[in-house]
Amino acid sequence: MSATTNEAFVYESLRTPRGRVRRDGGTLADFPAYELFAQLLREFTARDIPAAAVQDVVTGISTTYGEQASATARVAVMQAGWPDEIPGSVVNRMCCSGLDALSIAAAQVSSGELDVVVAGGMESMSRVPMMSDKPAFAYEEQIGATTGFVTIGVSADYTAAKYGLTREELDAFAVRSHHRSAAASWERLVPITRDGEVVLDHDEGARADTTMESLAALPPLFGEDPSWARVEERFPGFTRPPAGLHTVGSAPQLCDGASAAVIGSREAEGRLGRSPIARIAGWAHAAVRSPGLDGTVVAAQTAMKRAGVSLADIKVAEVNESFSVTPLVLTRELGLDPEIVNARGGAVSVGHPLGASGGIILANAIERLSAEGGGYGLLVIPGALGVSMAVVVEGLA
Repeated sequence: MSATTNEAFVYESLRTPRGRVRRDGGTLADFPAYELFAQLLREFTARDIPAAAVQDVVTGISTTYGEQASATARVAVMQAGWPDEIPGSVVNRMCCSGLDALSIAAAQVSSGELDVVVAGGMESMSRVPMMSDKPAFAYEEQIGATTGFVTIGVSADYTAAKYGLTREELDAFAVRSHHRSAAASWERLVPITRDGEVVLDHDEGARADTTMESLAALPPLFGEDPSWARVEERFPGFTRPPAGLHTVGSAPQLCDGASAAVIGSREAEGRLGRSPIARIAGWAHAAVRSPGLDGTVVAAQTAMKRAGVSLADIKVAEVNESFSVTPLVLTRELGLDPEIVNARGGAVSVGHPLGASGGIILANAIERLSAEGGGYGLLVIPGALGVSMAVVVEGLA
């Protein structure tokens, strides 16, 4: 196939429920990440998407270790019973991995090299805990000092303090997240099954009875974290908040999950036997000096510019709730209407399965855009070491 410039369309976008991690074993703890992803591939088949039309599978995974290491996408393809001719690859941009996988698939299609690619992400935080791969930036002092690595909670508190956000504002957003998630229902959520029996058919974690009073009673998590010394070293003159700002109530829940989307060219419509439901309009990566989580602002602005849209064109925003601070900063700095940001809740209440979250917020955005009659959606996720990513999607259905 000769290289050319094409548009990349979404023909289907699905996700699993988010199963909360628990010390005594979460609901999805018996399912390896590749099996969660494979169940989505089987669902594509059940929805009459021909697996033989798929030319590659790209998945995001944040903790590429143990059973999530190496050729996990290829394992999922074979686990699903899809054709042996379909290769697979894994991308790791930490929490941005799922969005990165989607952008890679869109680039493969828009370059004219491939017609149909499945992209998304997977993560079992029950089976492969965060940091179990012992990355050098977190475990080697010299590399940690060079990169400015601090624990993610200190990154969140630092960013909140930088923008003058109070504990009360962070708690209020968490209350909203719980209430909205508890009231939400999703059509693009595929129940996880075993031997024909449904194991989980909804996102776990949302508590409709969450109040400002109940969150105010929670102790801060990161006020005394040793990582603050590195923050103060990198940013002379910065004064840490006298008490920590985020608590377990305003932090993203640990969970297990997977997401997958079928990305194809306009010409793939005939091969797939269906019309596209969305278009990948643009994307961008950004980074700020670690440990900031506010690279999201530049990523979002750049993605919108590349997509040729303005803030006024954005009908829905799905901003990963990497602590309450992330959507609050992005909403304020961009001038977003708060009512379009995570209108059905997010990760603070129902979880952030790291590599899977990019595809989850894509599925959620497409569903919300469908309810709006189409239009543009903005997807944003920050990650460790100051990286961020944004995608602009246009809903067509």
